[in-house]
Amino acid sequence: MPTFLSYATEKKLSKHPEEFGHGAIEGVAGPEAANNASAAGTLVPLLTLGIPTSATAAIMLAGFQQYNLQPGPLLFVTSADIVWGLIASLFIANTMLIVLNLPLIGLWVRLLSIPRPWLYGGILVFACVGVLAAKGSLVELSLVLILGLL
Repeated sequence: MPTFLSYATEKKLSKHPEEFGHGAIEGVAGPEAANNASAAGTLVPLLTLGIPTSATAAIMLAGFQQYNLQPGPLLFVTSADIVWGLIASLFIANTMLIVLNLPLIGLWVRLLSIPRPWLYGGILVFACVGVLAAKGSLVELSLVLILGLL
């Protein structure tokens, strides 16, 4: 939901709304920022009330329950080290993203100039290497190649 609202707001506030849907970078950057911001926000109701508000939070809830952790108000009392470790890891991860990405902005911009067929080919190669490293099965590799060609 935040991504749709962000896209609509970006389009409404843009000087060139006719470019949206045709590759305008604002149409990608705004919703992606909203998506990243809402991901950490879903942890608040999950940790404090035990209510998953997204698919990712539901998977985290299942993971917590797998380890006999019941999210809710008592989680901060019974497993404070895990909760604060999770919060600290989010803080450290976001700090590292800033530290690493600010100097690399020029590189990320140059990546956009790579022709799409070359980019798709590179992604497919890395996906195939990952599947072979993880499973080592030709059936799984064939599945990746078929889905990649679609």
